[in-house]
Amino acid sequence: MSSAMQELLDILNLEKLEHNLYRGRSPQVGWQRVFGGQVIGQALVAAQRTVAADRYVHSLHCYFMRPGDPAVPIIYEVDRIRDGGSFTTRRVIAIQHGHAIFSLSASFQVDEHGLEHQLPMPEGIPGPETLRSQSEFLAALGDDVPENIRRYWQRERPVEIRPVNVEHYTTNDKLPPFQHVWMRATGPVPEDRALQAAVLAYFSDMTLVDTATYPHGRSVFDQTLQMASLDHAMWFHKPNTLSDWLLYTQDSPSSGGSRGLARGSIYSRGGVLIASVAQEGLLRMRTK
Repeated sequence: MSSAMQELLDILNLEKLEHNLYRGRSPQVGWQRVFGGQVIGQALVAAQRTVAADRYVHSLHCYFMRPGDPAVPIIYEVDRIRDGGSFTTRRVIAIQHGHAIFSLSASFQVDEHGLEHQLPMPEGIPGPETLRSQSEFLAALGDDVPENIRRYWQRERPVEIRPVNVEHYTTNDKLPPFQHVWMRATGPVPEDRALQAAVLAYFSDMTLVDTATYPHGRSVFDQTLQMASLDHAMWFHKPNTLSDWLLYTQDSPSSGGSRGLARGSIYSRGGVLIASVAQEGLLRMRTK
């Protein structure tokens, strides 16, 4: 168990303050603002605390309204909108400094059987064992890696990421708006389906909106760009224990108006589609 993975599990264990009211904290790692995946995961946990144990999240829709402050706790207020015969709906507002910084709407369902199909996992993707780890990536490319990217890859985190193609990180070439990323937890996730969904929601915010910068020869590390998540939607198709590598396939169909849209599909190593994701992010050119 890495210390970063243990920290993630700890921050997802929210403190109950009152009926429908929870408090979460942020890791003190020097970030200027709270990572969006953290707020998604914590808000989902808050909603899950008010839902019957036999109902599991099948979709969530989020809006980021203000940057989160890592120095102070986040209060999560749950609105129990509806408890139906097979579906449950919850809305969560995250609050800091007296203002809403984030909202989440989530729907939960009892397990049911029905018609099933899925798009297959893309073929010809190199396996994660054939790709460089973060430390190997840095060692191989040496001084070709900009310092801000080097610091990013050296940071310990609860998810290990192995991009299939690293050209985006080392050049300013304009590339097609597609990327494939292998990712896995850096420690075991408890056998709790609700918690596994929250951890997967945290992971889903990794690398996604950066895909919208590919056609422009830029990246999330570009100092001339102001980037931030605006909204995030996720659909959970199949449960997964997060005990093995996952393939995150991503594309960006459009950018414009200082916004970029990205979509993602998360597959198990065996090719099972476990989740779909869509996110729009701010892509604003800085004027100074």
